[in-house]
Amino acid sequence: MKKKRSLMQYICAAPHIFWAVLFIVLPLIIVLGYAFTDADGNFSFSNITSLTDYAPIFGLSLELAIIATAVCLFIGYPLAYFIAKAKPRTQKILIMLLMLPMWTNLLIRTYSIMAILDDGGFLNSLLNTSFHIVGTKGAVIFGMVYDFLPYMVLPIYTCISKIDKNMWEAAADLGCSPVTTLVKVIFPLSMSGIISGVTMVLVPSISTFYISQKLGGGTFELIGDTIERQFVTGALNVGAAISLVMMILILISIGIMNKFSDEDGGIIV
Repeated sequence: MKKKRSLMQYICAAPHIFWAVLFIVLPLIIVLGYAFTDADGNFSFSNITSLTDYAPIFGLSLELAIIATAVCLFIGYPLAYFIAKAKPRTQKILIMLLMLPMWTNLLIRTYSIMAILDDGGFLNSLLNTSFHIVGTKGAVIFGMVYDFLPYMVLPIYTCISKIDKNMWEAAADLGCSPVTTLVKVIFPLSMSGIISGVTMVLVPSISTFYISQKLGGGTFELIGDTIERQFVTGALNVGAAISLVMMILILISIGIMNKFSDEDGGIIV
């Protein structure tokens, strides 16, 4: 039987509801309205149909996002496993070190990466070489991995750390080596954390624009750059249509994450 909410509960919830409606629901309605109207305010599907012109940009954005997500998973899973197996005090230190760069603004972090990878930057000076890195896809992928790696490590770490220790002991008693235990026991049990991490890295990687602008050097354009350009140049309707597609993709990703995540996975949206 459901309990009736008291008047005080409604009063306490009112500011949160007002905030959500003003800054979440209302902007979504405005974007939806621009997406299905033309420059004169008339209802039109032309903005949606014109999105086929941006298919190569969508494809490139998805390609780089998938590569960055795969690299984050390749690096993040062993790191999360190592942290989960460490002593509690060591775990706290490692988590703090992992989160420390996140305390710095994304703008500053991106400029720092530019200073490291630039033609006359720290890396080339250290190696005494002249590799041209900034302005390439590799630089953009590196920036994505650097900025979004914690989003991959944390849910996987949370998932692995919650696995019953008896599972490890049972696998060892049955003759499993540490590698076999990891592959056949720990990895399947941590799948929900992997799915959460992949979703949390893939979504911002697809929609990022500042990383691609600075580290890409303007040599190519991703979908986030396209949306920004449309709004800057006054093409609000097309920009809103592209944003609408991105929102749908994000909702699908969140739906997938909720479907496969559970309490042991650590993250439910």
